[in-house]
Amino acid sequence: MGNNRTWRRALLAAAAAATVTGATIGVTNVASADVPAPQDGWTQIWADDFDGAAGSLPSAENWIIDTGTSYPGGAPNWGTGEIQTYTNSTDNVGHDGAGNLMITPLRDGSGGWTSARIETTRTDFKPPAGGTLRIEGRLQVPDVTGAEAMGYWPAFWALGAPFRGVHTNWPAVGEFDVMENVNGTDTVHGVLHCGVAPGGPCDEFNGIGGNRACPDTTCQSGFHTYAFEWDDSGPTGELRWYVDGRQYHSVSETDLTAEAWANMTDHEGYFLLLNVAMGGAFPNGASGTTTPTADTVPGKPMRVDYVAVSARG
Repeated sequence: MGNNRTWRRALLAAAAAATVTGATIGVTNVASADVPAPQDGWTQIWADDFDGAAGSLPSAENWIIDTGTSYPGGAPNWGTGEIQTYTNSTDNVGHDGAGNLMITPLRDGSGGWTSARIETTRTDFKPPAGGTLRIEGRLQVPDVTGAEAMGYWPAFWALGAPFRGVHTNWPAVGEFDVMENVNGTDTVHGVLHCGVAPGGPCDEFNGIGGNRACPDTTCQSGFHTYAFEWDDSGPTGELRWYVDGRQYHSVSETDLTAEAWANMTDHEGYFLLLNVAMGGAFPNGASGTTTPTADTVPGKPMRVDYVAVSARG
């Protein structure tokens, strides 16, 4: 989300029939006790369980809190047209004391919006040679729908390491949107951004995306586990997106140009981001109107139970 993308189509292409890989994770409205142990053959390489005291900020060892309306020298409105100002206030981002991180958009008396966006201090998440990387998070998107949800844009995603401090090399360095949701719809979107913009092998500013409804309960009404795998174990690389263990989208190395794949993968790795934007290209395009509106209700948080990164191979 944090770049010059997202002048995308109102709806991404429908995903292919979902397949189940491994056990489906149960959906509840409470935090898990712990970050789950990785499956056989996998090794956890990083995680945050968000078990801090109520009202405390996320770990400064793990996370950078972005503030303002752009990176220094970067595109205005974070390159997406979103209208909120990000802050480091615990009103916008903080632990709830029950095992979750809360990212909460708020509106002030003059109609201005604030929210929060955090990114990992680490920028080296990538598969081991000949192996697979898995990025996973269990979270509940803001529990708001209909007219009251217009403009809500929660996201869990990753950006190529060379973007940090430069802010002008997107989309070549790569972006993996593990989970995006807009306007309170029961839809998870998984998207790849790469190559050049506009156009290019990833059809920028749209990206190559898939989507589906959340299984069992709506995205808004419960926690779901969103995951992304970068598989470098075969003769050609593959990227895969999952919700609650069900694969709904994939992109193969052969779907891109060799240059685009190399620019996206032949660098240090990726850093992870969590944020809730308000308004911007994606929610506006999906709704056909400018968001948020006078009916949009503030104060609906995204709850994040955990984020974990594991590797195999």
